Amino acid sequence: MISTPRLINVEEAYHKTGSWGLSTSIDLHACRPDLIRDAEKIKEFTIQLCDILGVRRFGECIVVHFGEKEEIAGYSLVQLIETSLVSGHFANLTNNAYIDIFSCKYYDPEVAIDFCKTYFDAVTSHSSYTLRK
Repeated sequence: MISTPRLINVEEAYHKTGSWGLSTSIDLHACRPDLIRDAEKIKEFTIQLCDILGVRRFGECIVVHFGEKEEIAGYSLVQLIETSLVSGHFANLTNNAYIDIFSCKYYDPEVAIDFCKTYFDAVTSHSSYTLRK
């Protein structure tokens, strides 16, 4: 019989390793075009995400549309939070979204991933997290 070490959850690992913060990267594929092309919907998303994660926003959410080349054009967002920041880019050509969350206050990355995928109605997603020291 092979013994497999017990897997610990993210929060337990966060505290046991003395992590300084948690960084989550979320790639969303085939999002609803009307959502990723609407600055107000992106701001609404950011407010709701911060509320769900229990992080306090610092200042206003910045949402800007730019990109000279079609393959990179879309909105980008930056929201400072008291424990770091939330950022993202929304690619018009592919209807993909790329969200990054970094906070030195623990949050549940699965909650963040599920909310992002649901909010933008993504068909598929890929995500990863890193405990920062």
